[in-house]
Amino acid sequence: MNKKIKISLVMLMGVLAITSCGKKETPQTEEPTEATETPSDEGNKPAVSNVLVIEGNDQMQFNTNELRALAGKPITLTLKHVGKIPKEAMGHNLVILQEGTDEAAFAAKAINAKDTDYIPASEKASIVAHTKLLGGGEEDTIEFTVDKKGTYNFLCTFPGHVAMMRGVLIIE
Repeated sequence: MNKKIKISLVMLMGVLAITSCGKKETPQTEEPTEATETPSDEGNKPAVSNVLVIEGNDQMQFNTNELRALAGKPITLTLKHVGKIPKEAMGHNLVILQEGTDEAAFAAKAINAKDTDYIPASEKASIVAHTKLLGGGEEDTIEFTVDKKGTYNFLCTFPGHVAMMRGVLIIE
């Protein structure tokens, strides 16, 4: 590891140690935090909304590790960084990977892609969609369509976050 990355990781660990102590604030939102399922006319199988909202916080956590949407219909996904720490120290993004993509290998390449907000240009073919890198109090909304049913992994590619900030997007 080069010196810049080591210094960044030490700073990140210090920030995490400081922010993880003391009173934990629980963010209050009026919007749903994941897809809303409602009964459909097809029997007991629930319909799934393609409007998704997910939150990331200063404790390196998404508020859910599973999202659901319907294949072939536009998906609107909003990532909200509900923390207060700036993106240079506690940035969050959400990257949805193609099925079969090696998460660890992708994350290893992302660490070296600071200039592109930790989205490695060499891996564009492995990405379904991604948000921009956010700091505390920011949000980003993206729109995309997934035609193929399946399970797609998502993760935050900010250095060190993939260990705790990951999940699946299930396309039905």
